[in-house]
Amino acid sequence: MIICTGVGPGHLDFVTRGAAEHIANANVVAGFDAVVDVVRPLIPASAQIVTMGYRDQVAQLDVVAQLHHAGKRCVVVFMGDIHFSGFQFLERVERACGHAVEAMPGISSAQVMASRGKVCFDETTFVTFHRRGNLEPFKRHLVHVLEDARNAIVIPRPWDFMPKDIAAWLLAQGIAGDHPVEVWENLTRGDAEWRGTLAECTREFTDMSIMLIRTHTPMASQIEPPPAVATTTATTTAASPKAAS
Repeated sequence: MIICTGVGPGHLDFVTRGAAEHIANANVVAGFDAVVDVVRPLIPASAQIVTMGYRDQVAQLDVVAQLHHAGKRCVVVFMGDIHFSGFQFLERVERACGHAVEAMPGISSAQVMASRGKVCFDETTFVTFHRRGNLEPFKRHLVHVLEDARNAIVIPRPWDFMPKDIAAWLLAQGIAGDHPVEVWENLTRGDAEWRGTLAECTREFTDMSIMLIRTHTPMASQIEPPPAVATTTATTTAASPKAAS
């Protein structure tokens, strides 16, 4: 058996019960060093741990695939949720194994950011730059998101497209510099938070950062007016001469 599971954005409070059970029953737990460190308290002492980095991930996943084909229960852990920004790693797991694998969702930092920022996803677009390859289509998509008056939750690319680079690039594309911006580091602990405007976003942040760029024109509330207002409006309408006629 081999299963890939998201384990939340960096704190055991955000690991789902299902993911914790798979890890607790695993013969092998594998993943990037920082991700394995998050769930290390859940890994049984009898389990083999296979850690990896960007440079040796292919070779280490080959080791995991061999253990899987030998009949071991293998769990590969992903930060956050697999399909928010881990899909390239998922492809590498499946390539190593030679077949499709089961994928279990996790809680993404984007979901936590939406909660912290009190924005809902039907008014917000998620964009991740945490990928290898050409970023240009995703950059253009972010411009269209802001031009369409939507909020944007953005995961930077740690090595060359961080919040200050994203802000500078958007300004160069003509996006207004007064868009409200929040950047959170170590989001699940809430121990670092920056608020300002797009034009003011010039400082350095760590690679544990996520960015919220707010629209200028938030969607108006679509709930019913408070009962007192509704009652007053109905009474005024009924009492008017035009309504009586």
